[in-house]
Amino acid sequence: MSEQAEQWIAILSLAFPVAAFLWEFAIVGRKRLGYRVQMDTLAADAADKPYADVLGDMRHDGHRLRDPSFVLLRIENAGSTKIVSEDYLADPADPYGIKVTFRDRRVAAVVLTDPSNNALRDFFFEEVTEGDGVRTVAKPGFRRNNNAGDRTGTIRLPKVTLPRGAEYKVLVVLERWPEDTGTDPFPDPVVQGTDGQDRWYDPLIRLLRLKATRTESHVFASRPAWWVIWILIAAVAVQANFTLFVREDKRPPLDCVKGTLYLHGSTAFAPAVRAAAQDYLARCDGADVRIPLADDTFKGSTDGVTDLDKAGKEAEIPVGEGLRDHIAFTDGLASDGHPRLIPRPVALSVFTLVVNKDAGVENLKPDQIRDVFAGRVTNWSDIGGNDVPVHLVNRDPGSGTRGTLVAKVLAGKEPPQFTETDCAALDPKRYGRCEVTSTDTMLNTTASTPGAVGYSEATAVAGHRASDRLVKVTIDGRQPTAEGVGATNYPYWQTEFAYTYGEAPAGSVAAAFLNFLTQQSGRDILRDHGHGLCSEVQNSGECRPA
Repeated sequence: MSEQAEQWIAILSLAFPVAAFLWEFAIVGRKRLGYRVQMDTLAADAADKPYADVLGDMRHDGHRLRDPSFVLLRIENAGSTKIVSEDYLADPADPYGIKVTFRDRRVAAVVLTDPSNNALRDFFFEEVTEGDGVRTVAKPGFRRNNNAGDRTGTIRLPKVTLPRGAEYKVLVVLERWPEDTGTDPFPDPVVQGTDGQDRWYDPLIRLLRLKATRTESHVFASRPAWWVIWILIAAVAVQANFTLFVREDKRPPLDCVKGTLYLHGSTAFAPAVRAAAQDYLARCDGADVRIPLADDTFKGSTDGVTDLDKAGKEAEIPVGEGLRDHIAFTDGLASDGHPRLIPRPVALSVFTLVVNKDAGVENLKPDQIRDVFAGRVTNWSDIGGNDVPVHLVNRDPGSGTRGTLVAKVLAGKEPPQFTETDCAALDPKRYGRCEVTSTDTMLNTTASTPGAVGYSEATAVAGHRASDRLVKVTIDGRQPTAEGVGATNYPYWQTEFAYTYGEAPAGSVAAAFLNFLTQQSGRDILRDHGHGLCSEVQNSGECRPA
């Protein structure tokens, strides 16, 4: 789902309840004439009740009612304001405002029952004032009609003024039409707050005036309002699911600080940092945040801290203050000589030795590795591999990956100097050494040179385009994984540090990105790139695998 779709869901989630409230309570709910059919039963249904014979023997106009039935209809003001005569949809000259139709039944009698106040009775009974010169006032009362043509009986109810909450009930006695010989159940009564005609302007009138609304099916809200409510619930559920589960890792960062951020340092850690930076930029779209990510941005750990130190000095940052827009990442702690730089452990990286498949080796003991990198082993057959010359591909001395290898695997012994300045000049038939400046170049050179051996951040190998020509070497059977470090003491790993020139000021773009990387969604990106998180280990300051 796109970000624009998320915005629309949020807008609709707000719009629907507002629309539902206005519709339910400000438009139709303000003036709502409700009705309930509280009883619709045949006299035959009471055959086993006391005095049932009285019901069965009811008569009208001199004849016994045929298949008599009884309907109790409740009319109520279900709105929030008083209903007056002018509110009814019927013609203003018509004294009747409600029409009730009974199909397949004739109306025999109708009577008013249970008005909520006695004033309502005055709308149904004639009042005659006697006396000379005094006018007679007649109330409309009930009007009933039976139409043999379509076999319907109807009653009309007057335009009763109903205060808020007022109601009255009408009991109607009916019978089956004489010529009807069937026994099918009678259709439900039809209650209309109109004359029954279908006019093009009726929908508009009904927004402003009354129509009869069945209220027994809803107590809180009408059916349209319930649809709106359920749509709102669905929209909120979709948005919540999308926000909490589907796009957990796509939530915007807590702060997007305007400015340009410069990143330097480790080529081994660069893929994870680049991915995090791109994600941060996407989340901060429109916040005027820029992070240059050119191919030469990451040139190695030593170059990274050198560039950071230079930037701080050129900016003439006073002691006690920090540079706002530069971060350098290193494999392990940087060398001495940079007193203004402050390290912060970020993640754990696991490194691996890689060899060209032609070497024919998959596992090496620590002593064998030291012999290879010291130049004491010049052919892989000397340690059980194929008869292929060793070609030692080293990183330049400023590389953190190389520094970690020297410190953790080679017992502090630096490899001898290169025999060729250009790895392409290595003689495939004899031993040789060269140096490269980046992890990607290291892997490409090792994959394309028979017998070559190099080293890299472990997860970079699997995703490399030349991975089918490379073998990750286990050290004395210990796997180059985070689990291998913790469970079997795999030695070739290092802590990745983020260096700033002084403490990055609160509210700076450097502080915001470091917070994103270590406390927000950037953590998931580091994890996806195979790095352990310093914030998740028991001692985050020491930051070593469990």
